[in-house]
Amino acid sequence: MSEWGSIVEAVRHNVAGSPERQAVVFCRGAGERFVESSLTYAELDRVARSTAAWLGRRCRPGDRALLLYPTGLEFVAGFLGCLYAGVIPVPVPLPANYRHHADRTSAIARNADVAVVLTDPGNLRAVDDWMLQEGLDHLAFAATDLDAPGVLTGAADSAGAEPTDGAGPVADGWLPYPARPDDIAFLQYTSGSTSDPKGVMVTHGNVLHNIGSVHRTLGWTDQTRFCSWLPLYHDMGLIAMLIAPLLLGSTAVLIRPNDFLKRPHLWLEAIDRYGAEVACAPNFAYDLCARLLTDEQIAGLDLSRWRYACNGAEPIDPATLERFAARFAPAGFRYESFLPTYGLAEATLCVTGARPAGAPVTAYVDPDELARDVFAPLPAGTPDGLALVGSGRVNALDVRIIDPTTSTVLPDGRVGEVWIRGGSVTRGYWADPEATRRAFGAVTADGDGGFLRTGDLGTLDDGELYVTGRIKEMMIVHGRNLYPHDVEREVREVAEAFAGLPCAVFSVPAPREEIVVVQELRTRSRDAAEIAGLAGAVKSTLSRILGLRVANVVFVRVGQVRRTTSGKIQRTMMRELFVSGVLDTTYEDLDPEIRDRYRAARTALPVPAGRG
Repeated sequence: MSEWGSIVEAVRHNVAGSPERQAVVFCRGAGERFVESSLTYAELDRVARSTAAWLGRRCRPGDRALLLYPTGLEFVAGFLGCLYAGVIPVPVPLPANYRHHADRTSAIARNADVAVVLTDPGNLRAVDDWMLQEGLDHLAFAATDLDAPGVLTGAADSAGAEPTDGAGPVADGWLPYPARPDDIAFLQYTSGSTSDPKGVMVTHGNVLHNIGSVHRTLGWTDQTRFCSWLPLYHDMGLIAMLIAPLLLGSTAVLIRPNDFLKRPHLWLEAIDRYGAEVACAPNFAYDLCARLLTDEQIAGLDLSRWRYACNGAEPIDPATLERFAARFAPAGFRYESFLPTYGLAEATLCVTGARPAGAPVTAYVDPDELARDVFAPLPAGTPDGLALVGSGRVNALDVRIIDPTTSTVLPDGRVGEVWIRGGSVTRGYWADPEATRRAFGAVTADGDGGFLRTGDLGTLDDGELYVTGRIKEMMIVHGRNLYPHDVEREVREVAEAFAGLPCAVFSVPAPREEIVVVQELRTRSRDAAEIAGLAGAVKSTLSRILGLRVANVVFVRVGQVRRTTSGKIQRTMMRELFVSGVLDTTYEDLDPEIRDRYRAARTALPVPAGRG
């Protein structure tokens, strides 16, 4: 893809070469209720040009547009229309029922200093109300309407447009904004607290470098179909599952995240229906499918064409890979189709990935040595070994493992911070020079510069990257380094009652660091003795496995463990909620020192069962 100077240039090439090919397919429902809508490359180009023309009368190149859409064709038209106009799209989730989600969206709108807001017709009224509540009603806002095509404004704006002002016809000689490789294509806001969202400045060149390296490694072509339920405001959903097929000239098949979460079989049915070869998801999605699909649903599937089952964005559980592969083997799914990956928004998307035609690499390591930042492999299947899934090999980037304290380059087999350098590394954080300075342009102890500090801990072993955790989330308990996601994985195996429900593990001082487990639990049909027994089982199991006393277990209602918009557990936020005493708990079994320090002013718990 090095022949193109921008995303727009590549897409317009595909418009000219394959105008009648389906660019994007959006589907909902199943069986007799299945509904499909789509845009060919020519149709997508037409609605994107209409959107760009509307934006061109209200914005200057480089202005930002807030994109508040559900997954659908309208989002694609709005996003591409912004790129055509040289306006920087800022995709974010629609303001939801949870206040912290709405606060985050509002904080992003202000941080990005957006000039306009775009949505779809179905959400126009709700977005109007939200803008009024948040003091953003001075902005122009509009709905991309594919039935009319063009853009209808939601209210009179500074350009003098009336509420029904459409984009109007686009002149035959109209040309998109001539973006250059180092121009910002879009702002990708990273997951974090509502008060501190960070907008990663992703350039056209970043995207072309990143997708180009993956394309060369995996051999994707214009015949490679993609299928996704991932949110389009998340980097994996936006870049891997929408922009990548548009750059290739292939087809993206989209379903809505809520449709998948309610009916996981819809995703696999779409993969089968459209013959998709690429479908990416975090680990929990594969676990959900393996647990919830029935034998009858699996019997109707053909997954033999699914060659690239990418797994990333959260820690990968080897048991999930094995369980999914075994469950869907009758449908033609192959374990070798799994492609574990590692990436982050600051490096556009993908940093490492498994190679095709080979099984995921799993290492068994000594957990005691890992606690001392040493990666010490054991024979496969060693009972006390900790299984770690490798995240693949580096894709066209320079990756080093660095001592985060001394900035010394570490040899293979030592755990340190992952540093990255290369064409996929983005320009930094929008309007946040201090955060940009801390993360970008890092220099090693021997003077080698230009690196991105990821904040992730990992090691390289024979070219394979193993990511072990986050620096800020690592727990140092009784002199040992423990990784929260490893402990959370053990909690899930304690009881069937925890299946499919998230857990957050962190440590707090009392005065020594002690582990706290916060687990979602449906308590309505359980009596107090059963709930207490589950807490006791968590404590005894973890104490035995970790070899240290775990005395603090908290249960909360479903939906109370905070996650980012991409599904990652917000452990730091959960710790803050616990320490401040505002965590809405249904049951607490705490060590006396923890209770005295953090619950002195509260009524003694446990709380009676039946609240959740």
